[in-house]
Amino acid sequence: MHMIETTDGTHIYSKTWGEGPPVVLIHGWPLSADSWDPISHALAEAGYQAIAYDRRGFGRSSQPSEGYDYDTFADDLAEVMQFHDATEDVTLVGFSMGGGEVARYMSRHQGKGVRKIALISSVVPYMLRGENNPDGVPQEMMDEMTEAMLEDRGAFFTGFFKDFYGVGLINNPVSDEVLQQSWNTAMQAGLRPTLAAAKAFGTTDFRPDLLHINVPTLVIHGTSDKTVPIDATGREVARRVKGTTLIEYNGSAHGLFATDGERLKNDLLAFIAGDNAPMSQEKLDYVTEQSLAEQPL
Repeated sequence: MHMIETTDGTHIYSKTWGEGPPVVLIHGWPLSADSWDPISHALAEAGYQAIAYDRRGFGRSSQPSEGYDYDTFADDLAEVMQFHDATEDVTLVGFSMGGGEVARYMSRHQGKGVRKIALISSVVPYMLRGENNPDGVPQEMMDEMTEAMLEDRGAFFTGFFKDFYGVGLINNPVSDEVLQQSWNTAMQAGLRPTLAAAKAFGTTDFRPDLLHINVPTLVIHGTSDKTVPIDATGREVARRVKGTTLIEYNGSAHGLFATDGERLKNDLLAFIAGDNAPMSQEKLDYVTEQSLAEQPL
């Protein structure tokens, strides 16, 4: 366990398991690094160094009043990587809102040291519905989430996690204990960070960041994800980023690390171990030019 002090004085909790090429795992909202534990264990057993950390405001990290924007989140990621000497041959894996850190790191920090990226149930490239993003989530729905959390955060998360894992009258892909553990973790975060982070992942447009992705990219998304709809996110990344590998989990909900843990572990390990190489600068320039011309924001 490590407590990393960032440039602005925030303390970020991180943990590392195993030795070998680094794999940095960025968790989703409103959870913590512990949600990655089964994957981190599998990575360590397979000869990798699994690095997971609690986003500022969540888990065991400190809860500053400000800094819940993706420029700051990406800077935190960069400082975590530097602290753990993850400076080359790095794979970044972002789940849900963690995909935003990955995308913003690739643009803001020029993808320094990164060999591959994986976006799991990710919010990238843009969640908010609009004229140029018709498959996104309506602003009214996000406003309702905010109001519900302000009124009774505990009750809100009880219902939220049922959708998160696809729990219904007939389907029970996770145990009651998984639901309870997720609820406990969510309530460990501060209210202010919880609200601010939700606003950040719900309104940040990562489409310009995609132009800076020049490494092999894996996208995994459930087709029945009610939390982060696949059409506006996973499928859109595959459409915009040339050479992306898209794997759709048919009928699966959002929390794939719990509902489809074994499959996710195997798909990630196969991707990380593959011999895919980063794009050449010539190819990156061509892809960027084509994206700018063909993919209007």
